[in-house]
Amino acid sequence: MAFTDEQLAGLQAEAAQIIARYPKSRSALLPLLHLVQAAEGYVSMDGVEFCARQLDLSEAEVTAVLSFYTMYKRKPVGDYHVGVCTNTLCAVLGGDAIYASLRSHLGTDGDDPTPDGKVSLERVECNAACDYAPVMLVNWEFFDNMTPDSARDLVDGLRAGADIVPTRGAPRLVTWREAARILAGFPDDQATGGQTAGGPTLAGLRIARQNGWSPDMADQAAAGSGAGQDRTDAGAHNGGPQ
Repeated sequence: MAFTDEQLAGLQAEAAQIIARYPKSRSALLPLLHLVQAAEGYVSMDGVEFCARQLDLSEAEVTAVLSFYTMYKRKPVGDYHVGVCTNTLCAVLGGDAIYASLRSHLGTDGDDPTPDGKVSLERVECNAACDYAPVMLVNWEFFDNMTPDSARDLVDGLRAGADIVPTRGAPRLVTWREAARILAGFPDDQATGGQTAGGPTLAGLRIARQNGWSPDMADQAAAGSGAGQDRTDAGAHNGGPQ
């Protein structure tokens, strides 16, 4: 899309704020791409040209980064972009079945949004939430322990405008463009009120407290093991035990 003069002026002002955070301007490319995505809903060739101009880069350099990261889209996606993890553990526990069910339910291809523009779908790589598998993301917020039925209910709720709250993390679900603006580094209220860790994540901490374990004990055990190894090595060096 082509930016209007008003849009361009606003983007340039915000781009300047982003670039000022970095000692070298080219380090601002990732948040600048998020800024453009927040404005367009994706990153068009006009967006590529804008980033290149702000950072004194070639369009080829910007495109190389843009095409490497799957969080940046080259065409419009839904207001709520759904990612289904189908890496090993999630797949074994039902991720593939969830993805297939949603693809059939939504009737879309690739990143294409539903006709109402509300929801789009893709497979995503591991999001380090294996203790809640199978996991889905909506605009990068977690939805844990999903099933084909709960996944269909979720996307139906998104399309109907229901009040959807992530399982963990942010206290509310924002739109795709709002999420992109947050990722560009602008202030938001998403860091307050949400639950960042659930029971499975805290299980190890709970067991450690029940047994009176502490990090200091682990350090002492490691130090003792190392001393024993040193003595063993010394004995071997001197021809065995004396």
